[in-house]
Amino acid sequence: MAAASCTYSPVTRPQLTVSSSSSMSQEHLKTSYPSSFRVPKIRSRLPVISMRLESAVSEVTSRSWNPSVLKTETPVLVQFYTSWCEPCQMVHQLVDEIASDYAGQLECVAVDVEQEPRVAEEYDIKAVPIVLLFKNGEKRESVVGTMPKDFFVAAIERVLAS
Repeated sequence: MAAASCTYSPVTRPQLTVSSSSSMSQEHLKTSYPSSFRVPKIRSRLPVISMRLESAVSEVTSRSWNPSVLKTETPVLVQFYTSWCEPCQMVHQLVDEIASDYAGQLECVAVDVEQEPRVAEEYDIKAVPIVLLFKNGEKRESVVGTMPKDFFVAAIERVLAS
């Protein structure tokens, strides 16, 4: 079964840094290319489902990542999304249902990769939607793209059983 997903491209931006070496008398310029995420220029206006209002899924930022995901004793489901991605909106509806079904056993959170690129880069997120499952601060499972709810439930059950 093919999964729908939205792909975005890392953009490299040159950043000049000066370094000096004890073995060389001249200063040499090194160029590093930190990557960031770029929104496609051509995209249709989609009605955006709020990831914040009337949802059992809470929003996580780079500041709240450690206490909300890595340092909690409760297993955590993390949905990576962008606001313009239609498959992300479909997955969010499933994640919202799952949050209600597994209340007390599983925390469900969402990360907007455009707002929080560092978190996305740390976990090598190249396309959305993607759902990662964490237990005891470690990534245990992942579900990529729009999949039936059974795929998410099976991954959750494996994490809870481990």
